[in-house]
Amino acid sequence: MEATFCFVDLAGFTALTEAHGDHAAADLIARFGAIVEGALEGEAAVVDMIGDAAFLVSEMPEGAIGSVARIFERAQLESDFPALRAGLHHGDAVLRGDRWIGTAVNVAARVAGQARGGQILATAVVAARAAARGIATSPLGAVALRNLVEPVELFSVELGALSRGSTVIDPVCRMSVVPGATSGHLRFDDRDFWFCSLECVVRFASAPSVYAAAR
Repeated sequence: MEATFCFVDLAGFTALTEAHGDHAAADLIARFGAIVEGALEGEAAVVDMIGDAAFLVSEMPEGAIGSVARIFERAQLESDFPALRAGLHHGDAVLRGDRWIGTAVNVAARVAGQARGGQILATAVVAARAAARGIATSPLGAVALRNLVEPVELFSVELGALSRGSTVIDPVCRMSVVPGATSGHLRFDDRDFWFCSLECVVRFASAPSVYAAAR
């Protein structure tokens, strides 16, 4: 069957779990799941929640694009929530029971793995449909993806209109925070850093060069 496959996950989830603990991480995943379920558009559906990642499928790219846009928009309205990243690919896969199996699914997962926090990446067909909806896209060129023989053309899907534009990333837990409304602010090596909690301030102060080097 031909469909659009999409993976959306929480950027920096490992760092967040280390900084705030397993219970906070579990609560965050529950919030993320609720956001995803409430943001689906058209015929898009949740196939599975795998750890900190949501696996979505849509018959057509438009449903996937709209759902991802709504997921990002709703996540950005949440307080103390990490940046998301996503990857989308349209292609053929086999549906066995409730499981999707095939290269197209693997490609979507690999594309999501290339994305940075706050970034949505897509392959050519999905990017073309996004552009048809008036969403800006930027070509990134052919990218080698793990376990695929040929490089894949990737595009960044720019949802700039959905971004608050004023958020920064806590260098310790990778949470998205708003400067001026945070629990702490430190300056190190001529750079400013903002934090979601005093715990992250303390962790940063204990090893500033380590956290400042993380991107």
